[in-house]
Amino acid sequence: MRKTIVLLLALSGCNAVGPDFSPPETGLPDRAFVAGARTSAPDPAWWAGFRDPTLTALVREVADKNLDVQTASLRVAESRFQRGVAASAQMPSLNGGAKSVREQYSQNGILSLMNGLVPGGINVPPITDNYVGFDAAWELDIWGRVRRSVEAADAQVRMSEDQRRDALLSVMAETARDYIQLRGVQVQIGVLNDNIRIAQEILKLADERQAKGLASALDTENARSQLEGYRAQLPPLEQQDSELVNALSFLVDHPPGALKARLGQTRKSPLALGAVPTGVASDLARRRPDIRAAEAQLHAATAQTGVAVANFYPTITLTGQAGLDSLNPDTLFRGSSFQWSFGPSVSLPIFNGGRLTNTLELREAQQQEAALAYRKTILRAWHDVVNALVALRLEKARHARLSEQVVHARKAAGIARDRYRDGVTDFLNVLSAERTALIAEQEQARSATMLGVDQVQLYKALGGGWEGFFPDASGDKSAALNPN
Repeated sequence: MRKTIVLLLALSGCNAVGPDFSPPETGLPDRAFVAGARTSAPDPAWWAGFRDPTLTALVREVADKNLDVQTASLRVAESRFQRGVAASAQMPSLNGGAKSVREQYSQNGILSLMNGLVPGGINVPPITDNYVGFDAAWELDIWGRVRRSVEAADAQVRMSEDQRRDALLSVMAETARDYIQLRGVQVQIGVLNDNIRIAQEILKLADERQAKGLASALDTENARSQLEGYRAQLPPLEQQDSELVNALSFLVDHPPGALKARLGQTRKSPLALGAVPTGVASDLARRRPDIRAAEAQLHAATAQTGVAVANFYPTITLTGQAGLDSLNPDTLFRGSSFQWSFGPSVSLPIFNGGRLTNTLELREAQQQEAALAYRKTILRAWHDVVNALVALRLEKARHARLSEQVVHARKAAGIARDRYRDGVTDFLNVLSAERTALIAEQEQARSATMLGVDQVQLYKALGGGWEGFFPDASGDKSAALNPN
């Protein structure tokens, strides 16, 4: 028996059955995403590029306090506990037990068979069986079923860690987007207030010309109408301001309006100046948390296929028992009461109604599904980056044109006011020029906001930002999770 056990222990170190995982090809080229893009690595602290201390503080605060990130952290802990449950099967189990059982055997049961052999029959009095001892069991993982289960659990831990990184990246991008939109709305409020003051000056000018008999009441009423129209545009912008402040408060786990005083008012939209470095396309697979999570999911599905293959093989378990047994409690702890048993046991699946075959086919289908999900995630990430680069480039061109339009529209409005004051142009030209200038300034403010939002979208598509909060200290995760 000793040789048999040594042989079984040696076999338990053999390679696991089933498919071994190898990282799939990403299909991403080792070059820039688009022609002319900077191939240096993106800045992991991309929000600092906006040079706005309030935004930087909010991003760091949301990393610590956001409820979605906290929930994702708990899921990481849960996956690690699940890994511990799976790994426990690699170790022997040891249980202790004790009993003291009073028993009375039936005279009409098996003892009645002795009546014809023993004169007068057998009369067994009630007995008390006293026992204290231990029993142990250890499954020899010859085929790698347990190792594959631990491998799958390791991959699921990595998947939950990358999902947490993805949640962090999402809330950081949402924080930056909401903040930039808030500042953009505040800029629009400032632009509108400036135009309200200009409209008031024009109304005053129309009143003065009417009082001198140089203009009719029509000019005055048109000026008042335009002024009230400008004022009517303020409430929707103030509503957006309040909603965005509340959205940012929610992201950092604060009640509504908690950040109102802190965020205040501004006349400047935060913009990250200069070209955004994007790195090479092939680096995206290691930087985007959703791609990393999809790869870990594929790894887990591959390992689960190995578990399903191992279930077709015999299960070999070493079992043992040692204890003290006596009918008399006074002699229970004597050496003569000691008993033990030890040896291997084998369980071989013979018929199970197709359960093992269907389980294997299910796991293989899930592995194929995970491979398709990985490919889809890669392709979607590639599209995200290219679309963000195009959107940013075109919005920059639009913003430059709008800035030129604002300069010319404001000059035209000034000329129209001067000509009206001199009595050489109609008042409707003044109103039209002012409306054009306001629309141009509003569009310029919206474009500046969209430019910042497009920058955030590009940084999110590139996948960086989590490194300083949840760094990957495991090195090459594919090698780390290889069971062999």
